[in-house]
Amino acid sequence: MRVAVCGRNLEDLVGKLNAFPVETVETRPDVVISYGGDGSLLGAERDFPGVPKCPIRDSRSCPKCDRHGDEAILDRLVRHALSETRIIKLQATREEGEFVAGINDVIVNKEQISSAVRYRLWIDGELYKDQIVGDGLVIATPFGSTGYYRSITHSSFRVGMGLAFNNSTEPLDHLVISDGSVVELEIIRGPAVLLADNDPKRIPLAQQDRVRVTKSDMETVVLGLDIFRCEECYRLRQGSDAVRME
Repeated sequence: MRVAVCGRNLEDLVGKLNAFPVETVETRPDVVISYGGDGSLLGAERDFPGVPKCPIRDSRSCPKCDRHGDEAILDRLVRHALSETRIIKLQATREEGEFVAGINDVIVNKEQISSAVRYRLWIDGELYKDQIVGDGLVIATPFGSTGYYRSITHSSFRVGMGLAFNNSTEPLDHLVISDGSVVELEIIRGPAVLLADNDPKRIPLAQQDRVRVTKSDMETVVLGLDIFRCEECYRLRQGSDAVRME
């Protein structure tokens, strides 16, 4: 098995990999191990789009239950015993053709802290709102709905695409629509930026710029997602955070 590794504190993981029948590579891996947190997984997908990912929490900052230590996950990986979850990606394209893609979300956000962005919104070709004023719009996948989308809406979802109106001046309920839908928006007043996940890439948006958001033709397979989001491990992390705060 050809394995690429990315993330933080990789020296903790590389030594353990020597005990398993894998070849550590930098190109054309069969699977990518992301070592860290959610951000490491997003970065792994950005560097190796479409290649199966095996996320492992960083042991230094993320305590894990006895069943989900690094060696236990690696053993299941090489035995092909990890569950597979297919995650959709979203693609947001500016009219000129420049685009971003993400497994968590794509975001249109105001560029200047002191100034809101104004935009109009269409869903499947029908005008949804002629003008929305606020900090921007978050369009999330089910996978990403536990992140930025949830912090805005205090909710998550399992199927479709979610639209969260970030700090809009008029109360707007969040929407969950089919992942086959097409979302389009036009900047009425900017400046704004288009981005995805934790990608440092930023696409500037000015007045009359249009953005089209759809489900990407690509998706990615995450191995052992149930382990990565284990509730028992989560409780251990919460307890560890409480101790550090004291």
